[in-house]
Amino acid sequence: MAHTFESLNVANFRYTLDEQRIGWLAIDCPGSPVNRMSAQVLRELGVVLNWLDQSPPAGLVILSGKDSGFIAGADIDEFASLDTREKALELVERGWNMYERLASVRYPTLALIRGHCLGGGLELALACRYRLVVDQPGTSLALPEVMLGIFPGWGGMLRLPQVIGAPAALDMMLTGRAQDARRSVKLGLADGRVAPRLMHRAAAMMVLGGRRPRKAGGLPGLLNHRLLRPLVARQAREKLNKRDPGKHYPAPRAILQIWMQHDGNALKAPALIDTIVRSDTARNLLRVFRLQERLKALGKKENGARPVQHVHVVGAGVMGGDIAAWCALKGMTVTLQDQDRERIATAQGRASVLFARKKKNPREARAASDRLMPDLRGDGVRHADVVIEAITENPNAKRSLYSTLEPRMKPDAILATNTSSLSLEELRSGLAAPQRFIGLHFFNPVARMPLVENVETDGIDDATRAMAYAFVGKIDKLPLPVKSTPGFLVNAVLAPYMLEAMRCVDEGIRPETIDATMVAFGMPMGPIELIDTVGLDIARDAGQQLSGDTTMPACLQSHLERKELGRKSGQGFYTWKDNKPIKQAPSATPPGLTQRLIEPLIEKTRQQVDQGVVADADLADAGVIFGTGFAPFTGGPLHYAQAKHPTRSNEASTAI
Repeated sequence: MAHTFESLNVANFRYTLDEQRIGWLAIDCPGSPVNRMSAQVLRELGVVLNWLDQSPPAGLVILSGKDSGFIAGADIDEFASLDTREKALELVERGWNMYERLASVRYPTLALIRGHCLGGGLELALACRYRLVVDQPGTSLALPEVMLGIFPGWGGMLRLPQVIGAPAALDMMLTGRAQDARRSVKLGLADGRVAPRLMHRAAAMMVLGGRRPRKAGGLPGLLNHRLLRPLVARQAREKLNKRDPGKHYPAPRAILQIWMQHDGNALKAPALIDTIVRSDTARNLLRVFRLQERLKALGKKENGARPVQHVHVVGAGVMGGDIAAWCALKGMTVTLQDQDRERIATAQGRASVLFARKKKNPREARAASDRLMPDLRGDGVRHADVVIEAITENPNAKRSLYSTLEPRMKPDAILATNTSSLSLEELRSGLAAPQRFIGLHFFNPVARMPLVENVETDGIDDATRAMAYAFVGKIDKLPLPVKSTPGFLVNAVLAPYMLEAMRCVDEGIRPETIDATMVAFGMPMGPIELIDTVGLDIARDAGQQLSGDTTMPACLQSHLERKELGRKSGQGFYTWKDNKPIKQAPSATPPGLTQRLIEPLIEKTRQQVDQGVVADADLADAGVIFGTGFAPFTGGPLHYAQAKHPTRSNEASTAI
């Protein structure tokens, strides 16, 4: 029989008791595409548990009433309102006590997990006696709080190490790394996985099966012992120090401290709760999360766009080949065209490595490989919904290619260029349908960089624009609207940054010192290593085109004269071995070096906003963060500048 909880004033839960006296408790937050553990939902869960104490079921299965997933975590907006120490403590205490209550009920409980199970959602599942995951794309279990600058304070730091052992639990909590259904069972995070059509039957059998709750055994379980925790924590701290040498992210170190000293109970460290939850880093990472959600929303607004199923890529170099591989990985049929059969074969080889890494199931990896088809003659053009050109940065070569592609394209297909800097107005001259031409600028490496600059200019029709944004969203990238102008946003702001770094080399500052300084600031790699990575010849061309400075740094000219082009030639500013630079120890950082290097990037970002290349400062910050890896803890270059120099930034804004 069904119970609507109408008398209990419960809006987010539905309850059904079946003939075996198994209670099925479905969480379904009204008016939201996902379930979130807000204060109201937690309060209602307490009401439900009180009701079930009076009429306990033989077993309780907690599941989602939404197809989108189990629970997407806590309510992010509630974190933004934590303006006092008392509110921060109250939020942690609320979730901790409710999940302790769930963990102590006398009847067996099971979380039936289908789709995403994140943060407070996974902590709820850990408070259940059993966890059963549905084996389907999108099933993902994670504690990603650390990516918001906070920690899993509702029992995750206590229960996850108990279930899967300290090393694996700390890896999940300190990185935010997600586990799919298969990996969750292998880790011991889930008690089993099941096909969607069998999930209710399997859940019923498991919740009434009487098996003992899963606990970590062997060495992983032993490492939870208090005497061995300092050893585990020391090893984890060493990894943290390599990833975050500047110690800009306090949350991972707080997780270690709470696990090691307080058994994962943050309520035993109230001062630490306030320090972490209301820190500038947490506020800035929450800002970055919202910026990411804003870009994601652009990729979800299809506006009636025709779905993209077939992508044709012309150019099997590193960029073209990797774009093709990524699209195939994301389920699309892809044809890859190039005049050089060996280049296609090389691209397919890189793709196979990507598929094996991303698809743990060999059958899924093989299916992705089958979707990526070599196409020397370009036969796929006539079937493609999107044709992406990724050839050399030569406008004449590109226009010549378009003249052969456009007549063979479907009438409603779009033609996109992956140009990194050329004007769309120049490239589309001669096209019969320039309104179906757009820029889709991917970043290298394609598999790691989340951003795609959607380059627009006057005359692009709404259908093309909508289709391009929907396509970028479908392949799980973040679309950033930018205007057609040299370098768009990301390359335009990187050019003066790299140029200033080479001027420092000319002045005698060692490359290792420059790179170490910016890594300590929070960049994923230093500017000199970045120049070696993109290629010194490309850095030269971009610098001359985008900076307006025709004076080439002496160090760059010297390397180019010796044909030392960076990683691709094995020698640039550094010697490269196995795709890694060989570096000497850095010297002491000269005073003011960080600000000297970062200021040109900030100033150029501000200029791009002033000139309308991006619509506003928030989008500019999002583009630079997701397109360059700019230190996320700062909230973005313009946000960072505003925090450092509020008067100056306000004056600049007023002058616009």
